[in-house]
Amino acid sequence: MRVLLAEDDPRLGEMLARGLREHAYAVDWARDGERALYLGVLNAYDAAVLDVMMPKRDGFAVCRELRARGRSYPVLMLTARDTVADKIAGLDAGGDDYLTKPFDFGELLARLRALMRRAPRVLPSTITVSDLVVDTRAQRAERGGHPLPLTPKEYALLEYLARNAGRVVSRADLTAHVWDDNHDPFSNAIEVNINRLRKKVDAAGPPLIHTRRGAGYQLDAPADADA
Repeated sequence: MRVLLAEDDPRLGEMLARGLREHAYAVDWARDGERALYLGVLNAYDAAVLDVMMPKRDGFAVCRELRARGRSYPVLMLTARDTVADKIAGLDAGGDDYLTKPFDFGELLARLRALMRRAPRVLPSTITVSDLVVDTRAQRAERGGHPLPLTPKEYALLEYLARNAGRVVSRADLTAHVWDDNHDPFSNAIEVNINRLRKKVDAAGPPLIHTRRGAGYQLDAPADADA
């Protein structure tokens, strides 16, 4: 899942970006409000984390403009101001949740998961495809009751495929939701990671990950997937 992070504090921004990536999120980090707005309009994010106090444009202004431009992904506002009026301002600007600094990183992760489960449609925390189980809350997967030893990127790929089970997912979809702005669209990173993921997921049973030539990839139960 791909997240826009807007935070001008270099130490906090680095910590948050690193922590999110360690939990299988692709992260684009903007250091000011104008950059956040540019990225927020340009890319198809699954969620955004916006600091309120940023140079050039504050988080409220960025959120209002994102909503005005039709961007409906969930937004978590971060701020050191904890008055009721500030919280109301954040929600009225189009934010979906509000987290006051200082905060525990585990709480930020939990709030992000909750926001992404709710929007744009309610998504379960556990996804089952045949005998494959993906636990999005714990960010673990197992097949046939056996845990799968996945890297963060492999897990991110599997979760996105699982959230779209039965549907063909294109390279463009994977680039938009599993990789960040540093991804080279002409590299073979997608194919390499899909092949590694396939070896782990399909080692214990009938193939679940299918390549649709010229279209993309599909995660589906054996009985439902065409050859």
